Amino acid sequence: MHEENKAAANVCGKIRSGTQNEAALLALMEKTGYSMVQENGQRKFGGPPPGWEGPPPPRGCEVFVGKIPRDMYEDELVPVFERAGKIYEFRLMMEFSGENRGYAFVMYTTKEEAQLAIKILNNYEIRPGKFIGVCVSLDNCRLFIGAIPKEKKKEEILNEMKKVTEGVVDVIVYPNATDKTKNRGFAFVEYESHRAAAMARRRLIPGTFQLWGHTIQVDWADPEKEVDEETMQKVKVLYVRNLMISTTEETIKAEFNKFKPGIVERVKKLRDYAFVHFFHRDDAVTAMSVMNGKCIDGASIEVTLAKPVNKESTWKQHFNGQISPSSENVLGFPNKEDGHQKSLGKPVSLPVHLNGQHSPVPTEVERCTYPFFPGIKLTPISMYSLKSSHFSSAAMHLDYFCNKNNWAPPEYYLYSTTSQDGKILLVYKVLIPSIADASQSVFMPDKLCTTVEGAKELAAQFTLLHLDKLVYRRIVSCVVS
Repeated sequence: MHEENKAAANVCGKIRSGTQNEAALLALMEKTGYSMVQENGQRKFGGPPPGWEGPPPPRGCEVFVGKIPRDMYEDELVPVFERAGKIYEFRLMMEFSGENRGYAFVMYTTKEEAQLAIKILNNYEIRPGKFIGVCVSLDNCRLFIGAIPKEKKKEEILNEMKKVTEGVVDVIVYPNATDKTKNRGFAFVEYESHRAAAMARRRLIPGTFQLWGHTIQVDWADPEKEVDEETMQKVKVLYVRNLMISTTEETIKAEFNKFKPGIVERVKKLRDYAFVHFFHRDDAVTAMSVMNGKCIDGASIEVTLAKPVNKESTWKQHFNGQISPSSENVLGFPNKEDGHQKSLGKPVSLPVHLNGQHSPVPTEVERCTYPFFPGIKLTPISMYSLKSSHFSSAAMHLDYFCNKNNWAPPEYYLYSTTSQDGKILLVYKVLIPSIADASQSVFMPDKLCTTVEGAKELAAQFTLLHLDKLVYRRIVSCVVS
């Protein structure tokens, strides 16, 4: 093991003053007792740590670290991340040259330590002028399968997926919004591990694979957003799905008030889902238990606690290398009348309104004004010296994102067409010049707008979301390979 450690330490000796760097890594291993092994483009420190007994830490104990200086290694990074708790494993992604790839994964022994790392080290200045991003890392075990025949039942889809892929645990299928006897044309397939899901995706993704004579669409499902237990303990809003489109807010309120009159504060319904707000959390929890699986207007409903919006992190994710989470509050992938999406069939909540749907839980940035008195001293400032929380416009966020990654500014190209009723409809194509692969550098939403401002905002949002997914796919390919 000592020889393996020495070999791993030798790798980055090419980059940072040879023997000095090797000595620093060996000193770290001697001090901590952790082993270090490099394989498949990543260098593992620990995993498990000395004296560890039992299985690895559970899901939710790992964080993703982005924007690491390329000439920084474990001897500098590990002491920083040990401030949050005991490290089970530190995985630094490496180039063949010996430099790191700019990101790493840190697994702690408990979820609480991982949450603390996010709290104290996200946007931490690791070197003068160099800020790292830290967010939760999720091993995605779920695939999105589209273009499924709508008459197929859950059992049929489950059996078929088990025939063509290995490690299938479950299939999630949602009924059609207007005809509950049919599915929505897509499903989510849950696998026993991330590796099983990745292997299944490789088998299914070429585009020629068919189920029941239909060429299916396959992609990663957006991982559900993790919300800490302390925050969830304060939630007093229920998320209700699988409602009939004809069901009214008044009907929903009356049904939830039945077992205890007057407990519902208000109801907000959008299409076939709704948010039910309660005056007290205890009543919300009881109502969830009582009402889950009940029928309203002939539809069997699903009831869960709503996951609250983190107003500060909704856009901040794009600047920390964080993948886009999917829950009740994050952008899905609307498609046709059934609202096909790669997130778990949940509603949209963005600062602007998409497809004519209003955000169920708006995340609008507060606009505060203050009096401008004569004599107040003004200082010139660059927008790039501000934090992402100072921006509410998606277009400004995209510009900021490119600048922070040392990319050229995004380029917008406007196109138009005419609707059947004679309206001019607009759409922007966005080009990110700094992405070398031309096939992945152009982004254009599949929706048209009637205003230039709306078209630009929609294009910027679409681009930000897919840039996140592009980063995530690259990470997945590195980890799986």
